[in-house]
Amino acid sequence: MTQFGFDPSIQGLLEAARSSLPPDVPVYLVGGAVRDLLLGRPVHDLDLVVPAGGIQLGKRLARGVGGAFYALDRQRDTGRVIVEQGGAERLVIDLAAMRGPALEDDLRDRDFTINAIAIDLSQPGRLVDPLGGRNDLLARRLRPCSPQSIQNDPVRLIRAVRLSLDLELKIDTDATRLLKAAASGLSRVSAERVRDELFRILDGKSPASALRLLDMLGGLAVILPETQALKGVQQSPPHTQDVWEHSLSVLSRLEDLLDMLAVGRDPNESGGLAEGMVALRLGRFRQHLAEHLAQRLNPDRTLRALLFFAALYHDSGKAETSSTGSNGRIHFYRHELTGSEIIRRRGHALRLSSLEIGRSVKIVRHHMRPLLLEQAGQLPSRRAIYRFFTDCGAAGVDVCLLALADRMAAYGSGLPQEAWASLLEVVRTLLEAWWLEAEQKISPPALLDGEELMREFQLVPGPLIGRLLAALKEAQAVGEVQSREEALDFIRLQLDQG
Repeated sequence: MTQFGFDPSIQGLLEAARSSLPPDVPVYLVGGAVRDLLLGRPVHDLDLVVPAGGIQLGKRLARGVGGAFYALDRQRDTGRVIVEQGGAERLVIDLAAMRGPALEDDLRDRDFTINAIAIDLSQPGRLVDPLGGRNDLLARRLRPCSPQSIQNDPVRLIRAVRLSLDLELKIDTDATRLLKAAASGLSRVSAERVRDELFRILDGKSPASALRLLDMLGGLAVILPETQALKGVQQSPPHTQDVWEHSLSVLSRLEDLLDMLAVGRDPNESGGLAEGMVALRLGRFRQHLAEHLAQRLNPDRTLRALLFFAALYHDSGKAETSSTGSNGRIHFYRHELTGSEIIRRRGHALRLSSLEIGRSVKIVRHHMRPLLLEQAGQLPSRRAIYRFFTDCGAAGVDVCLLALADRMAAYGSGLPQEAWASLLEVVRTLLEAWWLEAEQKISPPALLDGEELMREFQLVPGPLIGRLLAALKEAQAVGEVQSREEALDFIRLQLDQG
């Protein structure tokens, strides 16, 4: 494997794979791993093909490399091996039977020429490249393997968008025509496959540009139809864009924010004044943010991608709630509530997990909260902080990031320094409470439990117990109650007041 400069851990796995399988069975590395290797990019997942028996040989491979196995696609005779690499890192090896009688038939049946290149593990110095994929990589060109490649599997349209942005590839006129022709076919693709490709876009490079391209090709109207209603929905100042263009701008600004606050980012390379203020006020939370965004509510999708999904839908309720006042100003009353139901329905349609749907709904429903807190003209009180995180939980961090991106996108280059500094202070206060003062301001240790309440005050089980405990917790969070004796007095007062 050394001829192509594999990472030592990948090289070791490939050698283990070759030695784990029967010596008379040809094994080929194909697809994205070969492409990324030729581009000098890190290789994370491996696709192997064998003449037949993908699932059976996959089980044998799992035993040989010490990984977990499951049948990925019985119809296509494909197995998956998961190899844990320490911490949260893992490597996925898919082992599939060839699509066709020979390797070249398999390669010609793939999506794009850059993914139709193979390496024989027994002859690792030789490329099998029947469609000129290596030349297309050198020319930075994305070309389907055949005119039927996209029509046969329309989800490849979404993949084309992702690859073109991630790898900086040009989609030529012929390929664009084929992609547009296949867009309507996305309605026939399973929701799970659409979701997986969409979330790779949201987790990739320039998601706003990718979604714009997907829209231009006709795919967005099929997979995220609610976005189309946002086009042309006008907004009053400080907004300078309609809701659709604003939503894409929010995604761009969100990407900028996450880059500014990335671990290892040089604060001296902060760009303009607004960016410098972000680094100054929020730079201390870089590691906290990295750990937050690294969490997964689903093993196959990142929290970062979910945040971008929610950001795209944060104003989705505006198309239904637009109204114009007597002074000509446009309003969108309760659009956040309407939008939260829209994203809930889309989350179900995309087969997101209940945790992912719940998180995205919270982000959209509460995305105005930091902006409203900033408009109060003072830093959030302890009560406001407690209630914010009681309603949002961990999604409060995402809400803060979205609020910053929302403010930047609304004003564009005319962002007022004073208003920006004020919102940054609100966000700093909220994040400080969440990560540095949680025990004091968000989740104080319980001074009484339900059984004690019932015993001390001769109460019976019921909703009243929950309401009393919730009120007590808030009183602790705002500093009104600090001991068990004070807690008992507080409950007594609550009962006296009815």
